[in-house]
Amino acid sequence: MRKARPISGLYAVTPHTSDDAQLFSQVEQALMGGVAILQYRDKHSDLTVMRLRARRLRELCQLHDALFIMNDNPGMAAEVCADGVHLGRDDTPVLQARSLLGPNAIIGVSCYDRMQLARDARNQGADYVAFGSVFPSQVKPRAVKASLDLIRQARDELDLPIVAIGGIDLDNAQQVVHAGADALAVISALFGASDIRASARAFTTVFSSVH
Repeated sequence: MRKARPISGLYAVTPHTSDDAQLFSQVEQALMGGVAILQYRDKHSDLTVMRLRARRLRELCQLHDALFIMNDNPGMAAEVCADGVHLGRDDTPVLQARSLLGPNAIIGVSCYDRMQLARDARNQGADYVAFGSVFPSQVKPRAVKASLDLIRQARDELDLPIVAIGGIDLDNAQQVVHAGADALAVISALFGASDIRASARAFTTVFSSVH
């Protein structure tokens, strides 16, 4: 594990699929298009499948100089030498994950629509915080709404990278970056695109056009 460059740019979250070859092909196309961070999120596979997938995804990220983050599971993150872990409300506490993964791991925390969760995550040593759903989400249609004003507040108050997630596409990405998001976490608008690599490239231009 390595505490690498700051969390910024296009942050891809893997889609649900039972087809390994499809998953790896889609991820490689996204990485070739400029994805900076890949989070492996899998709520359906058994641990053996997850472990095999995680190792292959980590290899792909290394080939393309991207960060590899495991969702939910710091133990597996350590086992497959991921760069870090992303934790939700009901997952392992930050301090426990840090104790397991060490000082060089990247630990991100979902803060939903609550600024206090972000403050708590910062105080516990998280490396980035995530807010969402910023827009209506196909993946989580019942997710709470995190406003752009909340992103702006976090940008003003927190000295941490901010990740925005939920319903982000090429039509609204620029306004999220303008509000202060360092990274855009995307699933459907990236992996549902007819040309994944071109979609990734288009997302990366949003950051250069704003900054």
